[in-house]
Amino acid sequence: MQITDTAAIVTGGASGLGGATSRALAAKGAHVFALDLPQGIEKAEAVDGVTYLPADVTDAAQVQAAVEQAAAFAPLRTVVNCAGVGWAGRIVNKQGEPHDYDLFRKVVEINLIGTFNVLRLAAAAMAKTEAVDGQRGVVVNTASVAAFDGQIGQIAYAASKGGVVGLTLSAARDLATFGIRVMTIAPGIIDTPMLAGVTEEFRAGLSAGVPFPKRLGTPAEYAQLALMIVEHDYLNGEVIRMDGSLRMAPR
Repeated sequence: MQITDTAAIVTGGASGLGGATSRALAAKGAHVFALDLPQGIEKAEAVDGVTYLPADVTDAAQVQAAVEQAAAFAPLRTVVNCAGVGWAGRIVNKQGEPHDYDLFRKVVEINLIGTFNVLRLAAAAMAKTEAVDGQRGVVVNTASVAAFDGQIGQIAYAASKGGVVGLTLSAARDLATFGIRVMTIAPGIIDTPMLAGVTEEFRAGLSAGVPFPKRLGTPAEYAQLALMIVEHDYLNGEVIRMDGSLRMAPR
């Protein structure tokens, strides 16, 4: 898939996995439209080739406006969905109280429905572009190893990311007629801003659980894999774990 002189959309593009991917795509010659919430964009660093757009992935009108802006700039060929949340809670907590219903729904809305919202609107725009060697675009979604190894307290997160895994093959088959590929990355424990507040002792404990390399993954490694998927035309309809062979324990 061509990257140079094309448009790309990265959700959650102001920091973490999305920030690294935005920079990597821009370095390859794409003009990147990095979607994020306004408070995230305020803290983002300026990067040549990256335009930050305030948008909530669950808001159809905001995403549609961003897709139209990107597609008007250059052919939209690449979308990488990194926006997500990881709020925790048990089905029944130690006080005997049930999981907050609205919290569960919100996690699924952002992680799963938000991913689908961007996928559907971006794919519709890609389908209208001129094909190059039969191809029109590629969408890379982000799941998690929690989709397979959900831990205690991850019921909402695991369910949402399991949904992303589940839609991958169906989406790839739906969009094959347009020459649009769909892939998913399932990261393990990645050293993102979400871990910024943990102690070095806790970080060392997380690293010790990874068989090899015995360390946390990096956003740059996620971006490297995302670019490889974009450029590898025969990868389609599959989920790739990026986790150092980690299999999560119950807690």
